[in-house]
Parts: sequence; structure tokens; C-alpha cells
Amino acid sequence: MIDHESYHKLLDIIDSLLAKNREITISIDGNSGSGKSTLAHHLSKIYHCNVFHMDDFFLRPEQRTAERMQEVGGNVDYERFKYEVLDNLKKNQEFKYRIYDCSQGRLTDYIKVSPKRLNIVEGVYSMHPTLRDYYDLKIFLTIDAKTQVQRILERSGKYMLQRFINEWIPLENEYFSKMKIPEICDFVFTCHQ
Repeated sequence: MIDHESYHKLLDIIDSLLAKNREITISIDGNSGSGKSTLAHHLSKIYHCNVFHMDDFFLRPEQRTAERMQEVGGNVDYERFKYEVLDNLKKNQEFKYRIYDCSQGRLTDYIKVSPKRLNIVEGVYSMHPTLRDYYDLKIFLTIDAKTQVQRILERSGKYMLQRFINEWIPLENEYFSKMKIPEICDFVFTCHQ
């Protein structure tokens, strides 16, 4: 989690944005294991807001072409996220979207969304160039490599840790670097244990 002072500064910024705007959308991007979901969860308790998870928008098997997998940031279905979620948030009316279940390799349940003043998008690739202009506040969470490995091991086990180390973390780091994600953010927080 981010430190106490940074957390309260973030709450002040959110309060200020809400005072000036009818509704706002926040993105929380960053390293795996850095606390994106945890931060979104804490904020949702305070603000009773919508939280959207980029993990629900990974590519379906039929979308994983060689060309797509070569694309930086291409292993998430940012097109579907844009038209099913972000475009619908702008309309300020109820909508629904489907989640992708990695264990089943298919789209599963529908999630029904009611308009809220605050919407949070959390997850790696949430600031893909096709999405970033939708956000009123952009937050990046980073974490040191040792703590990241420890958190992923505790959360996902040894087998999945190896997949993170060999596949997902290098893809994330390439996305952060080539698309300059930390540089475009309003806040960059380093998470501690």
C-alpha cells in the first residue's frame, strides 16, 4: 500500500476533482503486485464507486494472433474495454459488460453497472494510448522487484510466479517503458510492504 501521507494527498485530489466535476474516472496502472487492486478497493469503500478490472479484459484465445501478441500492450482487449466500459461511462446510464475468465478461456458473466460519480479502472494496460484520454486522474504504482516477487508468490503460488517472471512482467515492463506510462501519470507512488 502507498504511504499514509500520499494516500491522504490522493484523497484530497479526488475530493477536489469531485467538487468540480459531475463524475470522474481514475486509472490505476502499475507493476503486478504493486497494490492496484488494494488501492482501488480502499477507495471504493470511501467513495462507493464503480471499480473495473483490466484482468477481466484479457484477450480471448481467438484474438491471440502472432501479430497481436507482438503489439506492445496488445495482450489486453483494449478495444472491447473502450466500447463496453469507457464509452458507456460517458453516457451516464446503466450498462453491462462481460468478464473474461482466464481459467475457462471464455467470456462469462455479465456485470451490470449503474452510474456513479466516481469510476476507477485498475490494472496493467489501463493507460493504453487508446484509453488514456478518458481519465481525469492517472495513477501509477511501482514496487521493488524483491517485494513484487514475494507478493506474487504469496498470492499466486510458485507455478504462476514463474509465468509472471518469464512472460507477464517482461511484457508489462516493455509497455511501461515504450509507452512512457509513469511519465504521463499525475501521480507515481512507490508501494511498500
